[in-house]
Amino acid sequence: MALDAITVPTRPLNDGTAFPVVGLGTYGLNGDEGTAAVTTALETGYRILDTALNYGNEDAVGRAVRETDVPRDDIIVTSKLPGRHHGYAEALASFEETRKNLGLDHVDLYLIHWPLPRIDQYVESFRAFTKLQDDGLVTSIGVSNFTIEHLTRVIDEVGVTPAVNQVELHPYFPQGELRAFHAAHGIATEAWSPIGKKSELLTEGLIAEIASAHGVTPTQVVIRWHVQIGSVPVPKSQDAGRQRENLDVFGFELSDDEVARISGLERGRIWGADPNSHEEF
Repeated sequence: MALDAITVPTRPLNDGTAFPVVGLGTYGLNGDEGTAAVTTALETGYRILDTALNYGNEDAVGRAVRETDVPRDDIIVTSKLPGRHHGYAEALASFEETRKNLGLDHVDLYLIHWPLPRIDQYVESFRAFTKLQDDGLVTSIGVSNFTIEHLTRVIDEVGVTPAVNQVELHPYFPQGELRAFHAAHGIATEAWSPIGKKSELLTEGLIAEIASAHGVTPTQVVIRWHVQIGSVPVPKSQDAGRQRENLDVFGFELSDDEVARISGLERGRIWGADPNSHEEF
């Protein structure tokens, strides 16, 4: 017997789009197995699907969206512009490649994957995004891995505030200053690596203590922490049970003190990917 889908609360983006507070990361979910995993996630209740041209799995994600019984209008398909396609005309052409891969007539959220300040084309790339939005090909436009400086320049030069900035964010790197900037400017914070993969975060004594107090798992504590600080985590899992565990975080609430103590685990980036210098093409 299939379990009921989990209903995920939403928050409005600055363009009015209802944005679920937890999504699914799809990096590594490729081919038929990837499509099956995304289909299971949709059945579980996920409504944000986060992919990218550089993930090489837009086809697998798009197939799940096309074949699922979940209404298309309920799903936020996210993809990202790779570094090798920065520039106005290049971004427009890259989007068409993404749309063809997905097999969809529109993309719900389109992000610049990395700012690549050395190349210095992220402003023109975002300007192209506004055309895609004006043309009805993209619902919401945003960025990924942008700093306050990068965001300020885009806002000032393009005159449009990104709806979303997806960044590395977890209790070891809570990004307090950036989140405050986002809040002041109406930008939604989305978190990649939300549970600190390849770190000891989930074995921290504090996390275990809080999990035990609430009768939940350490992973659920960390994802609930994201929800309560206003960050939208996009954890990736191919396993149906873990997908459900990651989404089943709406039956308990952390205290303000617990949230603060978890944030106090801050130590810095896990991945060493400084947006001022990191490059992916």
